[in-house]
Amino acid sequence: MINAELNHDLLVAKMQQKLAYLPSMDYADWRKKIKEKFIELTGLDEIEKNTCPLNLQIEWEKEKEGFKIIRFTFDSEVGETVPCYLVIPNLGKEKYPVAITLQGHSTGFHLSIEEYKAGDEKYQEKGRGGFALQAARNGYIALAIEQRGMGERKTHSGNRHPMYMCRYASLLAFEIGRTILGERMWDVHKAIDALAAFPECDLDKILITGNSGGGTMSYYAACYDERIKLSVPSCSFSPYKESILSIAHCPCNYIPSAYKWFEMQDLACLIAPRNLVVVTGKEDEIFPIDAVRRGFETVRQIFKANGVEENCSLVETSKGHWWCEDIVWNAINEQAQKLGWK
Repeated sequence: MINAELNHDLLVAKMQQKLAYLPSMDYADWRKKIKEKFIELTGLDEIEKNTCPLNLQIEWEKEKEGFKIIRFTFDSEVGETVPCYLVIPNLGKEKYPVAITLQGHSTGFHLSIEEYKAGDEKYQEKGRGGFALQAARNGYIALAIEQRGMGERKTHSGNRHPMYMCRYASLLAFEIGRTILGERMWDVHKAIDALAAFPECDLDKILITGNSGGGTMSYYAACYDERIKLSVPSCSFSPYKESILSIAHCPCNYIPSAYKWFEMQDLACLIAPRNLVVVTGKEDEIFPIDAVRRGFETVRQIFKANGVEENCSLVETSKGHWWCEDIVWNAINEQAQKLGWK
């Protein structure tokens, strides 16, 4: 039988990343090169050129569980409107820390405020869907963003399985010198700009979290926007070699040519010395635990080189590819206490 994957496997096995972390290198120079290459390969340099006024529009406000929920939209670039929910706790405070919450491949970000539709039954299990309301219950203002290619922003893939709804948008972005990862990062970046319209938001206290594709963006967006002080990606961090280069993933996980230059863990230099908590499932079949542990050792070295090894941590759950509500929010609240946010 022909091994149709042998050629690529052999190429991956012998490839050495040109910007892989080495303790002996000039750290500041290396970090500068990584950032430049990251922006180039994700297409962010091209995306930035297409920026436009925010044109923020509030569509409605309502009360739910004692929280105020605001639905609003803004334009992140020419021709791109981003729908959002802002969930504000009613705790009598003037300002609140902000938790950006991101769904992964799902039917959409309406899950974040626990407003379910037909077909959403599995997300009604405890803790699986309502990320934004979970954040508000923990005392944060939650900003839920519909990611490109998902939910209300799905494109030509129509009613196909949620795992494939952003496939067309991802491949189209590749063809025109962008990536959907870069576009999603830009949306988060501009969403933070939009928060200035809401005085309850403490823009010096911003965290980001999500599961699966939402976790992926929680990591990459923090690499790009330094206003994010705490990144908590769930079920999404792994060296490329053992995950997206070995296991079939949606195209929205890929950065063309990235493996020639860096591994996912090398990018932690763009988050350090800010705070990073990686949440992973011991039984996660698409982000294998042994690989996650190996990659996180590089993360630890990078934070140690910054003199802030205590600002990164790995939290393992007993689950598979699963958002563990209590574990995630306990980890976030612990970090918020250390940062003086609570």
